[in-house]
This record gives sequence, C-alpha cells and structure tokens, in this order.
Amino acid sequence: MFKPEPFVTRLAFAASDRPEAQEAREALIARYGQASEDEAQVIVALGGDGFMLETLHENLKSGRPIYGMNRGSVGFLMNEYSEDALLERINAAERAVIHPLSMAAIDAAGRRLEALAINEVSLLRQTRQTAKLRISIDGKVRLGELSCDGALVATPAGSTAYNLSAHGPIIPLDAKVLALTPISAFRPRRWRGALLPHTAKVTFEILEADKRPVSAVADNFEVRDVVEVQIAENREVALHMLFDAGRSLEERVLAEQFSV
Repeated sequence: MFKPEPFVTRLAFAASDRPEAQEAREALIARYGQASEDEAQVIVALGGDGFMLETLHENLKSGRPIYGMNRGSVGFLMNEYSEDALLERINAAERAVIHPLSMAAIDAAGRRLEALAINEVSLLRQTRQTAKLRISIDGKVRLGELSCDGALVATPAGSTAYNLSAHGPIIPLDAKVLALTPISAFRPRRWRGALLPHTAKVTFEILEADKRPVSAVADNFEVRDVVEVQIAENREVALHMLFDAGRSLEERVLAEQFSV
C-alpha cells in the first residue's frame, strides 16, 4: 500500500485518448519528468471526469492519490489545466477521501458478479417496457414495487453526476449518507427517492425479470439480465483525490447547490 511522503516531487502522468490530453502529457513529462508507477507519489490524470474515474479504478489497490487536470469535456472532478507551478499546486492541494460502493449482481444464469462504483450503481431497463423493482433496506422491504426506467444508489462524490440528472439530492462529502434515486418513476409516481445512512445495505429484486430485463451498472461495469443486486458502501477501500487549495471537492459540491 502506498504511504504518503511529506513533499511531493515524483509524478506519473496518465492521459485519455483525446489529442489535447496526449499533448498535455508530453509537455508535462518534458517539464517535470515521468516517475514509474511504483515510484510516483502522485498520479496526474489528464482528461475529463470519465478518465478520472478510470484512473481511480486503476489505483484502487495502491491508494496512491490522484490529481486531475481538465483536458476533457466535463471537469467537475478535475483541476484547471496549467503547466506552471504544478509541484507547488499539488503540495498545497486539499485531499478528499471517498469510499466506493460494492455491487454484487446475480444474473439470470445464477452467476454472481461483483464490482466497485465510485459514483453510483444504477439499474436500467433493457427494453421498451418499464422495469419493476422491489427495494429492501437492511433486509426489510421498503418499496414492494417500483415501476420505472431504473433506479440508482449514489455516493456523496457521485451525487452531482447521474444522480443529479435524475433529480436526486446533492450530498456533502462528510454527510455519511447515500442517495437512493428513482429514474423516471411511473408508479408510485410521487416517490422521489430516499437518503440512507452510509451503513445501509440496499437490495434490488427485479420483478418479472424474464419479461422486463434489467441491467446493473457500477460506474462503467455492466451486468445484463440481473435478477438481484446488492449494494453497500465499502469502507475498506479509500480513494484519495487532490484539489487545488480553495477549490476542494467539498466546496464544489456546496457551490453546485447554488448554481442556476
């Protein structure tokens, strides 16, 4: 496991396939050098939010902090791009520690597939027909039947992503809650979701699964034709993200609630 050192001097640069990200990587390596993954104190991710998620997933086991700079289309999780004073920025950066969700999905063939999600686990209908879901929290059925396009469970860090687009709540990072949000709920039409303690274990059972197939997606890992999905926060895994001073992830989440 990576152990942080007091002053960062060794960086490893990773970039998405976008030309501007690749060009930035070459320029930054020429200026600051390129440490090996084993020697690097910080990984600098160049791209958009999607690439940041990829980089976090690739470094789940190492615990190495990730400092992102926006060279993509969406940059909520990224810092502004600049080649200047990069070491100074990183050493003054504020750290956000987030815990992913663990997803265990059982498909129609009886296979159990597991994955981690940094933003959210979402269930989505696969055909023109609505999905029908039964939702249990900590073993107790809370909603016997939800007819919808889908539903999701989001972490605080992911609450401003798909969850917000589905009209779910924005959650401060230190709130220790998860968002359970329906996607285009048909029945009950007025149900808007729930805020759950971060210790909650959420189980989705897919009703009429053969007629109304559903997929489960943990960030970018998809399981088709699921019959049951179990979701819980994984406190054993800690992900470290670095943000420029005064532009912490907590500040961005707060500011997002006042954007118009």
